[in-house]
Amino acid sequence: MTRKRMLLLTVVFMQAFSYSFAQEFTPDVRRFIKTSAPVIALTDVKVMDGTGRPSSLHQTIVIANGRIAEMGAQERIKIPADAQVINCTGKTVIPGLVMLHEHLYYTMFLDRYFNIAEMSSTFSKLYLAAGASTIRTAGSIEPQTDLAIKRMIGEGKLLGPDMDVTAPYIERPGFDIPALNTVKDSAEAAASVVFWANKGCTSFKMYMHATTQDLQAVVREAHKRGLKVTGHLCTLTYREAAELGIDNLEHGFMASSDFDTAKKANEFDYPVAFKALQALDVNSPAMKRLIQLLVSKKVALTSTLPVFEPSTGRETILGGGEEALIPQVRETVTARWRNSQNKDSASLALFKKNMAWEKQFYEAGGLLVAGTDPTGSGRTIAGYGSRREIELLVEAGFTPLQAIKIATLNGAIYLGREQETGTVEKGKAADLVLIDGDPEADIKKIRHPAIVFKKGVGFDSQAIFESVKGKVGLN
Repeated sequence: MTRKRMLLLTVVFMQAFSYSFAQEFTPDVRRFIKTSAPVIALTDVKVMDGTGRPSSLHQTIVIANGRIAEMGAQERIKIPADAQVINCTGKTVIPGLVMLHEHLYYTMFLDRYFNIAEMSSTFSKLYLAAGASTIRTAGSIEPQTDLAIKRMIGEGKLLGPDMDVTAPYIERPGFDIPALNTVKDSAEAAASVVFWANKGCTSFKMYMHATTQDLQAVVREAHKRGLKVTGHLCTLTYREAAELGIDNLEHGFMASSDFDTAKKANEFDYPVAFKALQALDVNSPAMKRLIQLLVSKKVALTSTLPVFEPSTGRETILGGGEEALIPQVRETVTARWRNSQNKDSASLALFKKNMAWEKQFYEAGGLLVAGTDPTGSGRTIAGYGSRREIELLVEAGFTPLQAIKIATLNGAIYLGREQETGTVEKGKAADLVLIDGDPEADIKKIRHPAIVFKKGVGFDSQAIFESVKGKVGLN
């Protein structure tokens, strides 16, 4: 082959490689794109890279074909002549958030019964607007909807993050929650894994009444496919679940029934388990032993602090999302919040202890990841609650650098995507959040994303937030 021929083939290959990163978007999506230039240079920007290492000032990041092509001190980086240059003086770049307890549904009561309803139009938009480039839906009520939304986002038809879709809950009958899936036995639990894995679900979640046999069956079927299992437990203790091979536990230590000394196998008494946690000393040796077991078994722990945040003296809608709600829902949620004022001192005490236990888990070498869980009393909303989780991690005693790492790199590690996303690093996908201000100096600056980059395409965060005002609770 002649040198000229080889050069021609190389050019063709590079063009094809470049075009492979180009994505077509519908007009409805394109109107939220702030920049999609093939080459973009972010100049004079502070970088919190997601590793937990000290931040770097006056950096330049060059994005090309959806990836971070170059980055470093601005005097060292040569900006390509064809680059779109964005001056970022006074701004900070962090990795795109990787949030692992997310839902495309929201609390919507059915008469007096707790229930949940899909927010198929608003929630994927809100996650992206807040900076989440990747989410895991930790439990599904409309899996076919979640899978379709994932596909349509990938095809450029809808706005939203990359999604790891969790199958319907694995739960035995026990709660009157109409939207909640239940199974009659462990054989049906195993069959559910097979069915939904074949449909494209990539995670599975055990719920509060699931038994030892159910978890054994689900772990067996999921792990043989290379898929992971998480759980919001109570019938099973954290220790039992870890011994049986669960990969992840939800809600910090708030769902642990391990300290109910009267608990029987495959049974639980939620109020008793809750009171046992309330009575547990924050520096309990028993908790330290449980933490050591979870770390040794490599069980990840998901922090979902917003859904437990007390009401007294705190925001009505966490993260400042009041305007996102339809008026009727906002009035109902506000009434609940008002009625809880000065009545939740016990909840506050346990909330603070759970924060401390999560930090103890992290410091013991455990993989702590972050989630939103937009359910509960309705105060936690997708996107708005996601950034509140990061603020609450700082309130718990983590540094801003650690909090960002928990909400980015740690989530990517759990999903097995750390080679692709989760840090600001040369060669990785350009999943980035450009923030107005410095969240290391003031973590509440996390509420001011200017541009959210997903694979190098920059979306206008504020325009997305504006587009869903007054719609959460509707769809």
